Amino acid sequence: MKDTNRLDVIFTDRKITNRVIAKYLNKSEETVSRWRNNKRQPSVFDLLKIAELLREDIRYLLNKSDWSKSKAPTYLEFKESLKK
Repeated sequence: MKDTNRLDVIFTDRKITNRVIAKYLNKSEETVSRWRNNKRQPSVFDLLKIAELLREDIRYLLNKSDWSKSKAPTYLEFKESLKK
């Protein structure tokens, strides 16, 4: 699975430490490290707080999604399959 967030790239580029982010959000450095390494994902609220701190749009913190090659059904296809 592709990495969901871009925190490692952004933090590395800006020389942002896990310690400072952890203190700002009142989280452990280990938690921030897991987010940074895409082992876990921050809540939307935590992403908003990080985006605010960095003065970035929240979307900048996430990798773009490309579903053009997805084999999963669309909403409408799935909804139709429930009727069968």
